[in-house]
Amino acid sequence: MSEVKPLNFKSEPGIGYTVERRKDGGMTYVFTDLSEKTVNHWKKFAEEHLLDADRRTRNLYDLRQVTEMTDESIRSAIRLNSDPSARKIRLAVVVANDAVADAIRKVGALADTNFAAVIQIFTDIEKAEEWLAKSFEQFA
Repeated sequence: MSEVKPLNFKSEPGIGYTVERRKDGGMTYVFTDLSEKTVNHWKKFAEEHLLDADRRTRNLYDLRQVTEMTDESIRSAIRLNSDPSARKIRLAVVVANDAVADAIRKVGALADTNFAAVIQIFTDIEKAEEWLAKSFEQFA
């Protein structure tokens, strides 16, 4: 197995998310808010990881504590999901309400489909983990 890349995540006071490296080499993000400070920090962190993406990755975004997505967070997600490196990502997004699920659907629909990550929305984190555990060949 190839070496796991460093995470390079640095928390700052006032940002509403954390990131941990997954055993499969991907990342698990847990968001508590989508404030401007959080979105700006997340954009920078995500851009750095997309810049040197060199393999298929399984990421999980836990948005269960987020009650709504801001317009800026949606625009940022669309832009990041349109990056050519995003096509290497399988992304499970766990939500607690329909408003956030609808915003994630909007991200998927408006991103450049030539480059977009494979995104699936869940309300159950166990189901999200099961989906992420499937082989990449099942999605080819």
